[in-house]
Amino acid sequence: MQHDQKVDRRTILKAAGASLAVAGLGATATACGGDSGAGDGTVTIRYAWWGAEDRAQRINKTIELFEKKYPKIKVKTDFQPYPDFWKKFNTQASGGNPPDVFQNAIGFLRKYDAKNVLLDLSEQVKAGNLSMDGFRAGLDKFGEIDGKLLGVPVGSNSMALVIDKHVYTKAGVTPEQGWTWDDFDAAMKKIRDRTGRAGDSGMYGVMYLYDLYLRQNGKAFFTEGGLGFTEADLTDWWTKAKKGVEDGIYTDAKKVAQIKPKSAVAAEIAAGEFTWDNFTVRYTAEGKSEYGLASIPTTDGKKTGQYLGSLMLSASKRTQHPKEVAQFIDFMVHDPEVAKIMGYDRGVPATQAQYDAFQPTDEVNKAIAAYEESLVASGVLEPITPHPNGADICEAAFLRIAEELALGKRSVGDAVKQFFTESKTALGS
Repeated sequence: MQHDQKVDRRTILKAAGASLAVAGLGATATACGGDSGAGDGTVTIRYAWWGAEDRAQRINKTIELFEKKYPKIKVKTDFQPYPDFWKKFNTQASGGNPPDVFQNAIGFLRKYDAKNVLLDLSEQVKAGNLSMDGFRAGLDKFGEIDGKLLGVPVGSNSMALVIDKHVYTKAGVTPEQGWTWDDFDAAMKKIRDRTGRAGDSGMYGVMYLYDLYLRQNGKAFFTEGGLGFTEADLTDWWTKAKKGVEDGIYTDAKKVAQIKPKSAVAAEIAAGEFTWDNFTVRYTAEGKSEYGLASIPTTDGKKTGQYLGSLMLSASKRTQHPKEVAQFIDFMVHDPEVAKIMGYDRGVPATQAQYDAFQPTDEVNKAIAAYEESLVASGVLEPITPHPNGADICEAAFLRIAEELALGKRSVGDAVKQFFTESKTALGS
């Protein structure tokens, strides 16, 4: 899920919360492979993730708790911003020296499984070192690929429409569960005509929204083996996005570029935009209005195509300490105190025990929890579509080419052809 069109949304979709690296928090892992055990039976495992200073501080606190419970297991940490994380990880993996346990995302499972990097954690579940019980809304299956357990979810999120409540109220628009794309288009025109503001920040490169639209229509962005849509499908999507800008219902990407890194919604040049639900906090921090979460529009008034996405913890196949790694993952996804420390930093906690342990008191996080509860209650959630090997390259190409299109550097036809050309190379098709 993880994952550039406009810098703000690009970072959001690609990093699920990643931001600037901050050096000096935690020990930087430099040892080769899994560290050999000490003479007293103590072993050291390396843990790597992407994120910012706040996430590092929180994770370091959880590691302190883990090391108190497991005094014979020491944890070395390393964190980077999202792009640098994967550059470093690729180098380590290619050299046979990946971290023992690391933060991962759905788009990388098949890629690194094909490279023989990921440990199948199923054996550790059988051995009783890792429990896959107690996960919310089917998240226990999120990291399973071809019968192998390659990732364990730590949190969940889902696509949502973030709106400026005051603008929607002024325009007389009330988005409800099951509203259609026709309803959405009519709402965008009302907002434009009654408030003088574009209804949405633009949908050229919101890949995971496009995935939902495809799923509503019996397709998907990815299948197990490649892309699940045609050039004609993408031509329709990007043509509609371009027309929306021309009609003034979507914000011109050039205006959005001028106010980076602030979002178009917080900068009051758009009334809403599609993003992951757990990023709602950024709008409150950036803007002066009141923001909320609205339902995804549908094709038939019922099917949203939504699923719960998740960051995961994966393990290296080369680790010398699979038991200890499994115990570490188990602690991080089940221990209630971890949830109290992490909050919704990596999404809504994936297990029920952690979900119950952290009860948000601020209105933003309360709204995120309520939104996900409403998705479960309404029965719209479906399994995520498997991502093929090369999905991360396709995603990066989609976001980059969409940005070029939005900024007027490419025509729709040229953009579509370029995306499919690069995707066929990435997917080996």
